[in-house]
Amino acid sequence: MSTLIDLVSIGCFLSGSVFCITGGIGALRLPDFFSRTHAAGVTDTLAAPLLLLGVALQLGWSLDALKILLVLGFILATNPTASHAMAKAALRGGRRPQVGESLNFASRASDPTGRNDR
Repeated sequence: MSTLIDLVSIGCFLSGSVFCITGGIGALRLPDFFSRTHAAGVTDTLAAPLLLLGVALQLGWSLDALKILLVLGFILATNPTASHAMAKAALRGGRRPQVGESLNFASRASDPTGRNDR
């Protein structure tokens, strides 16, 4: 049984790490605020719970594992809401998502601030 728990926790650690790396790359490479918010939201909503689940599995049944599971539930409940609130506030503030041909990197080079006021 211990070997199975170890394998599941290793799987959680590896998949959480992959989501962290891809979310970080997405936050750096994506062209506008909304795409970057999506990358950060995916990282927060998928990577952190997988990593926390891996830690909780390694701890076994203890009070520390229960605390980690409570934090995991809090993350799953609040992070999607926070990402949505940030995107909605940006829309209300006048920022618009890039669509069509303005997604290429040449347009980003001409506007280093990343603002999409066109």
